[in-house]
Amino acid sequence: MAVRLLVIGSGGREHTLAWKLAQSPHIQQVLVAPGNAGTANCGKISNSEVSVSNHSILAQFCKEHSVGLVVVGPEVPLAAGMVDDLQAAGVPCFGPSAKAAQLEANKSFSKAFMDRHGIPTANWCSFTDPQEACSYIRTASFPALVVKASGLAAGKGVIVAKDQEEACQAVLDIMKVSLWWWRNCWREKKTLSLCAQHAIVCPSVCPLSVNQMSICVQVSQELLQQITETVLQKTVDGMKEEGTPYVGVLYAGLMLTKQGPKVLEFNCRFGDPECQVLMPLLKSDLYEVLQSTLEGKLASSAPEWHQDSSAVTVVMASPGYPGSYKKGVAITGLSQVEETGVQVFHAGTSLKEGGVVSSGGRVLTVTAVRSSLEMAVHAANRGVAAVGFPGAVYRRDIGHRAIAHLTQHRGLTYKDSGVDIAAGNRLVDMIKPFAKATSRSGCNAELGGFAGLFDLKAAGFIDPILVSGTDGVGTKLKIAQACQQHSTLGQDLVAMCVNDVLAQGAEPLFFLDYFSCGRLDVGVASAVIRGVAEACGLAGCALLGGETAEMPGVYGPGEYDLAGFCVGAVERGALLPRLGDICEGDLLIGVASSGVHSNGFSLVRKVLERAGVTYSSPAPFGKPGQTVGEVLLTPTKIYSRLLLPILRSGAIKAYAHITGGGLLENIPRVLPQELSVDLDASRWIIPPVFSWLQEEGGLCEEEMGRTFNCGLGAVLVVAFPDAQRVLRQLQAHEDAWIVGSLAHKQPGERRELKYAYSTVPRKRTRVGTNLQALMEQAKRTSSSAEIVVVISNQPGVLGLKRASLSGIQTRVVDHKLYGSRAEFDSTIDHVLEEFDVEVVCLAGFMRILTGSFVRKWNGKLLNIHPSLLPSFKGVNAQKQALQAGARVTGCTVHFVAEEVDAGAIIAQEAVPVLMNDTEESLSDRIREAEHRAFPAALELVAGGGVRLGDDGRVIWNPNAQG
Repeated sequence: MAVRLLVIGSGGREHTLAWKLAQSPHIQQVLVAPGNAGTANCGKISNSEVSVSNHSILAQFCKEHSVGLVVVGPEVPLAAGMVDDLQAAGVPCFGPSAKAAQLEANKSFSKAFMDRHGIPTANWCSFTDPQEACSYIRTASFPALVVKASGLAAGKGVIVAKDQEEACQAVLDIMKVSLWWWRNCWREKKTLSLCAQHAIVCPSVCPLSVNQMSICVQVSQELLQQITETVLQKTVDGMKEEGTPYVGVLYAGLMLTKQGPKVLEFNCRFGDPECQVLMPLLKSDLYEVLQSTLEGKLASSAPEWHQDSSAVTVVMASPGYPGSYKKGVAITGLSQVEETGVQVFHAGTSLKEGGVVSSGGRVLTVTAVRSSLEMAVHAANRGVAAVGFPGAVYRRDIGHRAIAHLTQHRGLTYKDSGVDIAAGNRLVDMIKPFAKATSRSGCNAELGGFAGLFDLKAAGFIDPILVSGTDGVGTKLKIAQACQQHSTLGQDLVAMCVNDVLAQGAEPLFFLDYFSCGRLDVGVASAVIRGVAEACGLAGCALLGGETAEMPGVYGPGEYDLAGFCVGAVERGALLPRLGDICEGDLLIGVASSGVHSNGFSLVRKVLERAGVTYSSPAPFGKPGQTVGEVLLTPTKIYSRLLLPILRSGAIKAYAHITGGGLLENIPRVLPQELSVDLDASRWIIPPVFSWLQEEGGLCEEEMGRTFNCGLGAVLVVAFPDAQRVLRQLQAHEDAWIVGSLAHKQPGERRELKYAYSTVPRKRTRVGTNLQALMEQAKRTSSSAEIVVVISNQPGVLGLKRASLSGIQTRVVDHKLYGSRAEFDSTIDHVLEEFDVEVVCLAGFMRILTGSFVRKWNGKLLNIHPSLLPSFKGVNAQKQALQAGARVTGCTVHFVAEEVDAGAIIAQEAVPVLMNDTEESLSDRIREAEHRAFPAALELVAGGGVRLGDDGRVIWNPNAQG
């Protein structure tokens, strides 16, 4: 059963604990009280406003909200007995009791405890009278004095005095003090342990300054064992002997002296920022570790840590800290830095007007985990540089001592330069079975040789031509790396190459991949290449070989690049495109894409940035529950198994892979120079992601068509007689549509494709113009109407193309060629008479007709208006309805009269006006109503159900058909 968990605190430590706990499959939700901007509504993590000072209220809250475990972060609630009170109320809680927390809360108790149990520490004296303390200081025989407040001081209650006067002044400032002194001091070191009868040591951390922390690399296993035995285990045993068992985190600050490690002080909780260094290195499930500690099972289930990794954390503080500082300073660059694989933990932050602002002294901690300390330092510093708030204070020399220590104590290896040969060998061993599974006729896909072999004769070829293709996946890589989702990129890579080879009619035979990185992460690389192998299986080609290049300094941490190479073969007589066979009247069949595929992602990322959307945001497109990253990483479709049988049938004259350059540039690549393309985007389903990109990016239709596939991954050129048969073959396995046709270019016309893409549909509903709705109605066998001609005053418009594709005659009567409206109307009249037209529907015809024309066609001329006439006549009817506060509007089909929008009404459909309607959204819904009302009105008139009387009123015939 999934657990709801509560973390107490508001700093970077608490954000880190919540972040790590949320990764556990046992955890349903992590509440943080009071939390900060980083813990506010972040996946499983959210903030709670429950009071943490009133333990009774807190216990009641935990019971009412089924909180299965409380984890206490700061020292103050521990010392105040929060753990005791919650456990007494039956609420499980991780942390030491108030008595055990005296190890931190009461320095005098702590020092006396260490003396009682032989735990090495500095000589010390405790005072409650400041005069006695100063007298002691002035008579001391040693120069170095440390003055420490006995109680809690949030890490700021210690003064390392340079002389006796400064020490005395510190005493007067603090009042109640403990004093201790060191001779021959060495370096400070901090060790955390999880305690429940046994002390289990965590990796040691080194404080590099008030605002830096890194994993100590100078501490040997022997020294760690000594610390465990002489300090940590003795402390746990001593607490048990004194009747105060210690359960929780024990954090020892140590000085490494010539006499061995000595305790500087104890803390009874995860350190801050030490926690931010440790948690990213923890391999085990933190929730399971805490449970094992509480249940006393820690000795048998010690936590595991990521090996061969180094962590560095840099604290970014407000200017003036630890003194006075300004709050409410805006913080920028947080989403960008996390895309680099560096983790930002919030401390003193809050949300204000949708942005993150500073609210404390320690503001952020930036943590990087890499394979070497040098790389971790570099990554952390890059992360800090990417985050911005004015005057941020942080150190820039982090980790330099540790790096120098490493360099001085051993010779260099190839691995020191960043190339791990052993990791490369492990990768090859891991991917060999994946490649072997792709064996096919012609090769056995055995990795390990200098080159791969393929036997064309064994594959069944007689007179083959080899076809090769190479490609990558572009900046889709950046999204995969940011989302830590690498397994789908292999299919993208294979698809981009295989689909290109198919364009020549070739069968893909074998594939080679190239994986390059700055540092080889075997897990990531194997996930990518396994995806390549699985995609090769889908494509029917063998993964014959590849190259893994580890190039330190060329790529940033976590970055890699991919390239693929596919070789196919086609019999000489089956090579595509067949340019000599392609002719006017041939049809285009589009095959559905899975989404954006692998082109245009630089523009996609720019649109996301402009819209303020992250990869983890809920997708405003795609399936419910999907994130933006998940939708965008949908792999590219591989078309080889679908298309090869149809290509071999000879019915396909050309095939265009819709890759970089989108629809506008790829289709013309497979056509003769003298032909152009009429493409109608209303004829296929356009995935919602393209609608969103166009709207949020403000992208024009040409930009969409020149950048994206817009829902078509492949376009086939077929002869008119073969089109329906090919379409049925495709539709048995995949969505496909007839999307356009070929025509001779007009004189002076460029080779570019004509693209009718007026608006990207927002829903998966195919809706055309009123003309389209009328044509679809007339196609029905039950219809009383037949559309015999479509007339436009502008050449090349979408309505003419739709009519032509439906087999309807078209005419263009260009108003610019006539000297008067009367001449123009007279010409239209002649065309209508030529086709024996009985009823005229004005479907988007915006020219004003003369009175004589209207009178001649009185009772035969229909129009539609976007309101419930007689309300809101004229232009901008939707705007008028909104301004008037109308609750209902709609559309009206009417006979045309000489007065605008005054003819007798044939049919109306109401459309409610919603509270949040805009002119655009209202127009969209009215347009849908028009597509129903206009065909219905046409049937009424054509079937004799309605006619216009001599008095200008509608006469109904209830006995008529339809």
